[in-house]
Amino acid sequence: MGLLSNHMLHIGVVVNHCRRFFYKPSTQTSRFLSRRLFPSPSSQFLQCRTMTSVQKSESEWRAVLAPEQFRVLRLKGTEPPGTGEYDKHKAEGIYTCAGCGTPLYKSTTKFNSGCGWPAFFDDILLRAALPGAVTRHEDISFGQVRTEIVCTACGGHLGHVFKGEGFPTPTDERHCVNSISLKFKDEQ
Repeated sequence: MGLLSNHMLHIGVVVNHCRRFFYKPSTQTSRFLSRRLFPSPSSQFLQCRTMTSVQKSESEWRAVLAPEQFRVLRLKGTEPPGTGEYDKHKAEGIYTCAGCGTPLYKSTTKFNSGCGWPAFFDDILLRAALPGAVTRHEDISFGQVRTEIVCTACGGHLGHVFKGEGFPTPTDERHCVNSISLKFKDEQ
């Protein structure tokens, strides 16, 4: 963010969260300045054009994650099918990364695939030419080629994406995600 962030910190409070910056002016003067610096219909919600990276050491991750979360998110483990909290979860809201809080999936993209893990047909794509919330990597473990999906912000392992399985979804993809890699936030 550089020089602009230094000016913003003097004007108000900037909270770096989920690859976005929320600007909360502290005075009438700063409201005027924020409109000048960030002319948009909603000057209280700004999008950053660069990716935020959440970087922690292994010991820092172990301190903030439960042991099973660490095993799945950081060591690329898998929870047993049918055991996860969100497999049959149906509330409206946003599923975020359990490691860093980045929004990953809207509940409107969740569907019942019968696989034993939460399934989504698309991740949250951010506007303004930002990369997606989920990054794909080729995974050649266990003698097969699969597409691993990770949180773009922190690199936490989410699961795998499968294509062409014939589910009646707009993308014909199934993001098979470990429940333990997710947290849910109501859309209220």
